[in-house]
Amino acid sequence: MNFEYLDPFIETLGHEALKQIQLKKLQLMLSPVLQNNSFYRSKLGTAGIKHANEIQTFDDYRRIPFTTKEELSNDQSLHLPYGTNLTFKRENYTRIHQTSGTTGQPLRCLDTEESWSWWARCWAMVYRAAGVSSRDRIFFAFSFGPFIGFWSAHEGARVIGAMSIPGGGMSSQQRVKAIFDNEVTVLVCTPTYALHLGEIAKEEGMDLANSSVKINIHAGEPGTSIPGTRKRIESIWKAKCYDHAGATEVGAWGFECLAQQGPHLNESEFICEVIDPVTGDRAQEGELVISNLGRVGMPVIRYRTGDRVKLNTDLCECGRTFHRLDGGVIGRVDGVIVIRGINVFPSAIENIVRQFPEVGEFTVDVSRNRELDEMELRMEVTTEDSEAIAAAVAREIRNALTLRVAVKIVPHGTLPRFDLKARRFNDYRQLSRPTSK
Repeated sequence: MNFEYLDPFIETLGHEALKQIQLKKLQLMLSPVLQNNSFYRSKLGTAGIKHANEIQTFDDYRRIPFTTKEELSNDQSLHLPYGTNLTFKRENYTRIHQTSGTTGQPLRCLDTEESWSWWARCWAMVYRAAGVSSRDRIFFAFSFGPFIGFWSAHEGARVIGAMSIPGGGMSSQQRVKAIFDNEVTVLVCTPTYALHLGEIAKEEGMDLANSSVKINIHAGEPGTSIPGTRKRIESIWKAKCYDHAGATEVGAWGFECLAQQGPHLNESEFICEVIDPVTGDRAQEGELVISNLGRVGMPVIRYRTGDRVKLNTDLCECGRTFHRLDGGVIGRVDGVIVIRGINVFPSAIENIVRQFPEVGEFTVDVSRNRELDEMELRMEVTTEDSEAIAAAVAREIRNALTLRVAVKIVPHGTLPRFDLKARRFNDYRQLSRPTSK
């Protein structure tokens, strides 16, 4: 297998040498930040850090307090519209995006021309690791809005010289047709939407397995690292699926290589840690904490992403020394659903459901009935023997999670479809609790 790199030197550099480069980049970033960025000047000042050269080792680095999304959101609420996490004057910024708002109030994020070029380079690494080159035609199957994910993907395509084919403003039917008409070789979208396009193509009498698409790059959800979901997408498209991870406030921090042994952390552009979400101590499995090193104008330093991951420090088959994440983003640290004392990750449910090709879309509802937790799984099934499929899914969930779930079959097309992040898991228990008088 011929592995592809954007920067072979830095991607295969020994990890100890890589750490020294990270510290140097951090120092270069902290110099203007400590001078001009009032948010971080105050935050680091509380830890006794006033000068960039005080961070000489990673023990020094761990003196820096964690940053949370709540802090950044509160800062923007108090200092409208963009908060105080700005290193330069407002006229220096050329781009604005915002988070999806799925975990609270949307956070506005600004980029300078320099940091926007950094975003593009991070995405160029995503493409090269998946084997995408200037010979490819990349289709972006989403609507271009304030969410940053695929704007930066579009810029990354420009860096590697590939053809960009935007799918904004199109219906799903038009997007399927455009994929065939333009002989698209690379699809970029959420894993949920890749499955939905499969449904649409089947309805239109078009077989995506016969398209020119050979590579799918998915982001916005952990689905591509869920074995059942990956298998389903690759079966429909007859194309390899690659996972990508990033965040509006952080950057494009993770990518999957041709070896597909778990997403790599882009450690040339980010300092990444895994901590115990309760104690804050270093851990092998826990919450991912990131500092971006190329976004001087609006950085995040030791940012608690809320993503639960499992770190793998073994050398990858591809030769990269960047550490990897087993299973990608497992879920949200605060997203685990506790049902009758059992911890259930939504990704575990999705992995089981996706093992049944007869199941189309699905939704999970958790509620409380007379102080007992109940979980209902609603599914669209594409076969007449739907009750047998429902029973089989319920049995697999019970065997895997020791949890009984009520499975309900609903008519095709009644459950919502999603272009961006899917919202399939609904916990209504807080709403059902009586309020105290």
